[in-house]
Amino acid sequence: MALELRHLRYLLAVAEHANFTRAAEDLHISQPTLSQQIKQLERTVGAQLLDRTGRTVRLTDAGDTYVHYARRALRDLAAAERAVVDVADLSRGHLRLAFTPTFTAYLIGPLIAELHARHPGITLDAKELPQDRMETGLLADEVDLGIAFHGSHLPGITATALFTETLGLVTGTGRTGAEGPDPLPVRDLSDRHLALLSGDFATRGHIDAYFAAHRVTPRIVVEANSIQALTEIVQRTTLATVLPDAITHDHPHLTPVPLDPALPARTVSLLRRENAYRSAAARAFTRIVEDHVHTRGYTPA
Repeated sequence: MALELRHLRYLLAVAEHANFTRAAEDLHISQPTLSQQIKQLERTVGAQLLDRTGRTVRLTDAGDTYVHYARRALRDLAAAERAVVDVADLSRGHLRLAFTPTFTAYLIGPLIAELHARHPGITLDAKELPQDRMETGLLADEVDLGIAFHGSHLPGITATALFTETLGLVTGTGRTGAEGPDPLPVRDLSDRHLALLSGDFATRGHIDAYFAAHRVTPRIVVEANSIQALTEIVQRTTLATVLPDAITHDHPHLTPVPLDPALPARTVSLLRRENAYRSAAARAFTRIVEDHVHTRGYTPA
């Protein structure tokens, strides 16, 4: 029997569900047909791939090895199919972009606008993702490019530094806390009420580490999972928050309050899978990001 792609997909489905019935339902085929196809695959490769003796179906050692290569083969095939339809003149194409939520407030809009202005034939799948999910998506070939923060990355992820992002304390214009030209000593934050991003954001971890390093425990009275919500809250209350300077500078109703010492900067990076096929659309977007960083005067990484 000649090996066909469906056999690989069938095996991966059984491995994922650890159950023939659920895998068959997911594949929209009958359970006997699925079982027969897997047995044909095992005869073709000359090894038992599944252990059917327990309460759940498990991969054998041979099956575990085979599945590793099957996933890679299907991923490479999908990349090959995209490469065939990729058009170098960018009259058409598709890009799958992921970014951590903070960038939605100041970076992603201008980048997508520029991509559409230069290359209107390129379609875009853009999504907010936590950085860990972004990296697994890159490795699984579900994402082409990611915009996130430099740091320790999963094996197989390549990071290209773009610019340095700085954070600062922010109040509403004319609100309490913006008085005086001198920086606010960080110890004074112990007396402040803050509204901060929730722990879902990498930015929150960066802020908490800063507070811990200086042994400061502000009273956090509001946690929000949206930059827009934070800016609205700060404008209408005496609460302060911590935001990227790029957001504060572009917002007419927010006032930066210098801190002493300042929050440490962090590096924004463009992530991709190591040795992944780079489509014309991905290369074009990379150039747009580099141009935007240069023209907006962001601090080089």
